[in-house]
Amino acid sequence: MTVSAVLFDFDGTLTAPGSLDFNRVRTAVGCPPGRPVLEFIEGLPDDGRRRAAVRALDRFEAEAAARSVPNEGAEALLAQLHADGYALVVVTRNSRRSVRRALANFAHTTPATFDLIVTRDDKLPPKPDPAPVRFAARQLGIDPAQILVVGDYTFDIESGHAAGARTVLLRQAGRPAPVLQTPADHVIDSLAHLHDVLLRYRPLPQGKLPNRLLLTFVETLACEDPAVLVGPGVGEDVAVAAAGPGEVVALKADPITFATDAIGRYAVVVNANDIATAGATPRWLLTTLLMPPGVTPADVLGVMRELRDTARRFGIALCGGHTEITDAVSRPVVCGQLIGTVARDRLIDKRRAQTGDVVLLTKGVAVEGTAILARERPRRLERLGMDPAEIRRCAAFLDAPGISVLAEARAAAAAGGVTAMHDVTEGGLATAVAEFSAAVRHRIRVECPRIPVYAETRGICNLLGLNPLGLIGSGSLLICCRPAAEAAVTTAIRQAGVDVTAVGRLETPGSGVRACAGQRQIVWPEFETDELARFFEKGPE
Repeated sequence: MTVSAVLFDFDGTLTAPGSLDFNRVRTAVGCPPGRPVLEFIEGLPDDGRRRAAVRALDRFEAEAAARSVPNEGAEALLAQLHADGYALVVVTRNSRRSVRRALANFAHTTPATFDLIVTRDDKLPPKPDPAPVRFAARQLGIDPAQILVVGDYTFDIESGHAAGARTVLLRQAGRPAPVLQTPADHVIDSLAHLHDVLLRYRPLPQGKLPNRLLLTFVETLACEDPAVLVGPGVGEDVAVAAAGPGEVVALKADPITFATDAIGRYAVVVNANDIATAGATPRWLLTTLLMPPGVTPADVLGVMRELRDTARRFGIALCGGHTEITDAVSRPVVCGQLIGTVARDRLIDKRRAQTGDVVLLTKGVAVEGTAILARERPRRLERLGMDPAEIRRCAAFLDAPGISVLAEARAAAAAGGVTAMHDVTEGGLATAVAEFSAAVRHRIRVECPRIPVYAETRGICNLLGLNPLGLIGSGSLLICCRPAAEAAVTTAIRQAGVDVTAVGRLETPGSGVRACAGQRQIVWPEFETDELARFFEKGPE
């Protein structure tokens, strides 16, 4: 579902609407109301009358073209689409001469701007017939499904839909919306919004679906089941539902896609971490194992044993699931679904957070990423000069400091005063803080110099050209607590044997991150792709 060409209607789409008065045209050629003018003229039985009607139509079009001006944002949009590599096409029911005359009023756009201009002079059945769109596809050497048709009238949408293209209706301000026989795939109020539509058809980078796209779907969900206490949302680690008197269940599903070594351990711990952020106890685990062709029984059973042993270690019941060998994957993938329970009055709901709450961070950033890089690319690191003993220390981050946050989550919840918790996963601390802000509905001030980074993590990132703040980070937990509870919470966490640092504070309601170094405000980084995924995209060592 990619788009490689954008096909525009001309009048009222690339030009500002209103230059051509269709009612005057109909009166001049004798076309009844509601009849398309071109089809009416074509159907006239008398050649002389037909030629006279065409001359009248050409005259009106020439006058309108001389008055035409670019629609708002049209020229900037065309320049950007050309720079982005899209083929640009015009399909219009007008004559080629009138299109050229209208383009003379544009400052930066000429006929050469377009890869193809299709007019009624091309002797094709006009829109709403799909022929012009299919003709454009053949000329460009692409499938019609790769074309996005943009227009302001029902004929544009019908033509594109019938050809198999995707369609966008440009709804003009102050003008009644056309009655569509076929619904458009997208509706926009301004050409400037076409960029947002095109983003839906551009290949995504590896990693989690970007939050801006996830939000467009999540906002359409309306859970009508009153038992659902916490539903889907950006930054929400788990769903929560009422289970019975005084008790709720926390639900989580997460796959492991980056790691191959110790993948069973990651699957259990990563899902258990999210359950713990709600103050719940992880209880029942289901797993789906997808294995690529070529794996051996020893490979599969090894992952199963690792799942079993890790689940037992954390008191989790491995209840079942599904295992399959499939060419749908090129490396092992383990998808976990975990259910936990908590007393309703002990549930930690991020919506309780408020301005002034302290933000704590346990351990250091990128614990998981450090371990994965050392386990998956030891030879690469050694070639870059890292001492084998240091590589082994990085690989051991899986156990110490460890990618589980259950100990600190339990300690913090028991101490009281905790209003929200969020574990750091894909996209690293930078992404986690942004997600946390969205979930707690407050802006977050982060004191960047206070962010703890292990020397091993900094060393491995320096060698590989990675930013620790964008590196996958299971093992670190963000905690919000009331200022009066900060001392008790940090003491409880440290008594559990886990380091913790105060790194920020909740500010005003809203969302966003304000990164500071003392009194100086600095840029908080954003990572569309996790640094680990970006590194792995370069291929094997």
